[in-house]
Amino acid sequence: MKHRMKGAVCVCLLISILAQSVQAQPLPPVGAAPVAGDPQGIRQGRFIGVVVGTAAFYTVTLLLLRKQWYKKKVPFHSFNDNREWLQMDKIGHAATAYGMSRGGYELMRWSGVNEQASILTGGLLALLFQTTIEVFDGHSEGWGFSKGDMVANVAGTALFMGQQYSAGQQVVSLKYGFRKTIFPPYRPNILGSTTGVQMLKDYNGQQYWLSVNVASVLPVGPSFPRWLNLDFGYSGSGMIGGHANPPVVDKEGREVKFERYRQFFISPDADLSRIDAFSPSLQRFIGTAQFFKIPAPSLEYNRVKGLRFHPLILPKE
Repeated sequence: MKHRMKGAVCVCLLISILAQSVQAQPLPPVGAAPVAGDPQGIRQGRFIGVVVGTAAFYTVTLLLLRKQWYKKKVPFHSFNDNREWLQMDKIGHAATAYGMSRGGYELMRWSGVNEQASILTGGLLALLFQTTIEVFDGHSEGWGFSKGDMVANVAGTALFMGQQYSAGQQVVSLKYGFRKTIFPPYRPNILGSTTGVQMLKDYNGQQYWLSVNVASVLPVGPSFPRWLNLDFGYSGSGMIGGHANPPVVDKEGREVKFERYRQFFISPDADLSRIDAFSPSLQRFIGTAQFFKIPAPSLEYNRVKGLRFHPLILPKE
């Protein structure tokens, strides 16, 4: 518990130090038209709430993860898992780091912290959280500290920070999707026995999407919908083991074999945070919540089943 409390204190100190280094910007003149997203200095109530909430989230999440995964502590060690799960794990690390960076940034901006400090705070908080997880892995039986995971964590954070620093917006973003699959019952200890755990552990059910805002990359006219995105997705199927599938049997005792293969998708999407009718605060919330892909028609290709069209939600496999 002592180490987890130190972690929560570190979160509070990190946010406070960065925020206090920011010069509060002056309020606009009386009668001036407000500009969406203009900073007006740190809003104390919101800022305190964000600091306390972030520290609480950090502590509670690590407690839950320690209870779920990290039950037996062993001496710190590392391992190479770059070839496991058709690299779904690595893409997941990058997407999670991206989503946490954006979430931290949006909370800081909502609290009145300026753009540069908000970008830095969001990125550092994401790396702090992800690095803590990797240290836990390094002390956990059955896992280990993964350099590949850390590279993916840094890549996801860099994708957010680089775009926000250079373009002031997220031209491309990383998103997450999930569907139930047939595989967890064969290895529930590895893939999860409940839907909540499967969302974290069953890589067959996860999809990761690179979402591109069309109006930001193509020369379109003023009437073109600025919220329209085009998403490119990746997933894997047939995986009940990291490197290879162990022997399993069905309810009748017959051996079941699954073929492992990669899946590629393309699908339209909507970036609702770009709709001007929403307030700036709501736009920030939507931008963070849209880490989850909106169900939409998609086209899939894989080497086993070829080209397939899905009208809305991906089928259970």
